[in-house]
Amino acid sequence: MASNAINPLNNEKTDSLTITGMTCANCAARVEKELANHTGVENAFVNLATEKATITYDGSATNLMELIKGVEHIGYGAIVNDDAHKKEAEEFKEKETKHLFWQLIISGILSAPMVIAMIMSMVGIHDNSFVQLLHLPWVQLILTTPVQFFIGARFYKNAYHTIKTGAPNMDVLVAMGTSAAFFLSVYNGFFSTRSSDLYFESSAVIITLILLGKYMEQSAKGKTGKAIKQLMELQAKTARVIRNNEEIDVPIEEVALAEHLRIRPGEKVPVDGVIIEGYSSFDESMLTGESLPVEKVVGDNVIGGTVNINGTLIVEANKIGNETALAQIIKMVEEAQGSKAPIQKVADRISSIFVPIVLVIAFATLLISGFVIGDWNLAIIHAVAVLVIACPCALGLATPTAIMVGTGLGAKHGVLIKGGEYLEKAATIEAVMLDKTGTLTKGKPEVTDIIISDELITEAEFVHYATALEKYSEHPLGVAIYQYGVERKQGELPKVVDFQAAVGSGVSAVINQQKVQIGARRMFLEAGIDFAQFEAKIIELEKTGKTVMLMAIDEKCVGMIAVADQVKESSAAAVAALQKQGIAVYLVTGDNKRTADTIGASVGIASEHIFAEVLPQDKADYVAKLQAEGLVVAMVGDGINDAPALALADIGMAMGTGTDIAMEAADITLMRGDLSSISEAIRLSKKTMRKIKQNLFWAFIYNVVGIPFAAFGLLNPIIAGGAMAFSSVSVLINSLSLNKAKLK
Repeated sequence: MASNAINPLNNEKTDSLTITGMTCANCAARVEKELANHTGVENAFVNLATEKATITYDGSATNLMELIKGVEHIGYGAIVNDDAHKKEAEEFKEKETKHLFWQLIISGILSAPMVIAMIMSMVGIHDNSFVQLLHLPWVQLILTTPVQFFIGARFYKNAYHTIKTGAPNMDVLVAMGTSAAFFLSVYNGFFSTRSSDLYFESSAVIITLILLGKYMEQSAKGKTGKAIKQLMELQAKTARVIRNNEEIDVPIEEVALAEHLRIRPGEKVPVDGVIIEGYSSFDESMLTGESLPVEKVVGDNVIGGTVNINGTLIVEANKIGNETALAQIIKMVEEAQGSKAPIQKVADRISSIFVPIVLVIAFATLLISGFVIGDWNLAIIHAVAVLVIACPCALGLATPTAIMVGTGLGAKHGVLIKGGEYLEKAATIEAVMLDKTGTLTKGKPEVTDIIISDELITEAEFVHYATALEKYSEHPLGVAIYQYGVERKQGELPKVVDFQAAVGSGVSAVINQQKVQIGARRMFLEAGIDFAQFEAKIIELEKTGKTVMLMAIDEKCVGMIAVADQVKESSAAAVAALQKQGIAVYLVTGDNKRTADTIGASVGIASEHIFAEVLPQDKADYVAKLQAEGLVVAMVGDGINDAPALALADIGMAMGTGTDIAMEAADITLMRGDLSSISEAIRLSKKTMRKIKQNLFWAFIYNVVGIPFAAFGLLNPIIAGGAMAFSSVSVLINSLSLNKAKLK
């Protein structure tokens, strides 16, 4: 899915291409270099595992067609990676896989007789007429030529393009190695006295084994992208819309904003919307990883792709097409899987010089073996073994395949990670800073106590004024007060004039020619309003974890209202899990110190790790303070006021139940809104990094050990070719084993 992001100020665009014809890490590096050097391109990176290129460019300087031509010029193919071209890309891949399969079958059939003859000779069967026939040079030439030059044409073609562009890749090694074995056999069989020294089977079997490895690699790559496929399968294909009082089924693409849809029990929700009639419970496990059904009533939002369990509903569509939550999740996972982790830079640097080094080693092997042993036939075979055992593919696949599986596994558990960089960074987190409202607590505060000065105001008047004033507030506590008043049927509310909100302190306005203020102690202290008569009660309520706000009319404190926000059931266990992992947990809140300490203590956060009475704009300062102490900090929040802190933190984590702005600023989104997802995200990061390091270790060791063995003549070229073919497959299998990891 192409992001098609456009910055109107400078015409900056970001698009994605599906790249075809890549065989190893050097191919990805070559395509990346070609795109990056193109006029107008600001940034480009290519992912070998996903076969995707992501390009950020100036739309006024170049366009996608020019970029595609550039890729095609160096011998690869490119298809725009968007919804319109998705089918084309899928059909191409399917056709390519089928073509590879049939080439493998034909190559295997032609190679098999020579392998059988070789095995029979090895076990001492020499006199058999069938074996003797298969050892004839002209028979082996007939069997090998189609494999070498028709089925193996892909290696010559790719080798030509990479040599032409000055970036030799794996195909160069395979083409050179198999050609050397083939032409040496032709010379020995038809133009020398060593007609029995034939290596036709080596060239044919090497090509067959490499094709087998490529076919297995393609199949394994398909499994690494399984998470995306599963997410896409969640999307409903049709919707039942109500038009002109009639219910009709239409394709999902034809649903319009604000249309009413009927959703029956057991059906998928077609698009995001709000319930306007009915109630039901929903299975949201496919998006959040939470198995328990979620109850929904009129006014609640429903998410496209979730399943309506037991009630019939009428839903008004408020997000369609690429704007739905599911579409955004798919886009985020795709972008994460296509991104590079910093650790991959090591493999990229080695891959860029790998093939030239191998060519030098192979040439040195040829010369040294030839002069030392005196048998140039054997020297050539030793050099062939060096060429065909070297494999830059395993290095190129080590990181991106693990990132693909890791981000996909995270999505299954309701942990959405924006990119490989953040997946890698999360493994190093040393401190987690939690916002209180909506993060540590449920974010749905309720009014618990109202205390007034009887001689100044009645409770009914107090609630009437508070409801009118907080109607315009966006703060969760203000919303709770307004809802409290509405539930008590206040009747017509008085007109509010000159409404003002002091961020983090409170609100004020003129009502009935009187100045009314509702806010925290800070507001009243700054305004010089005396509230001494309520001080003792304030302290008492705050010790129980309640938040207290005072009301003043014309600069006189007339009463106070207490609001409590319940701590999430999972918060204490989540904090304990983080602390068990050796991670320091901090709480930052605008609430007063006593309330913050009470709530912090209830979940196991020490008083010295609690920052209270912090203005929203100052939360980022506390993140910076911990960073200045040398800690890698994760900030977890859910509101607009958390966005600066989320952006500044080494890793920003947004609760999926929070605001879009918070999720946009964050690097990781926790879809469940459950703090236990934090430790799951960190555990996932550590397990993914472990897989990457294992992959890189085996890819390095494989080449470090295999190439010297081949150079010293200790490896038959056929065994070397088989080892090369399966090295990439082993890396993919190791990455896929991450799917079995337990995050909880």
